[in-house]
Amino acid sequence: MNKRVKIYSSPTCPWCHRAKQFLRENNIDFEEFDVTSDPQIAEEVIRISGQMGVPVLDIDGEIVVGFDRERIARLLGL
Repeated sequence: MNKRVKIYSSPTCPWCHRAKQFLRENNIDFEEFDVTSDPQIAEEVIRISGQMGVPVLDIDGEIVVGFDRERIARLLGL
């Protein structure tokens, strides 16, 4: 079963790079949103996570703040 994965990130965030690399290494398709390029995206990430920091992942509606490898893997069934 494929899960819908969104990642909210910024180009200069090292944890964002690690999260995206983890997804790629596990052949997980994801949609990426750059919070620095669109104020509406930045507002959306604050609304869904209550945080201003990135990365924020939305895995089928489950929100993960930060690169929590274990939780991400569990939500993806890895």
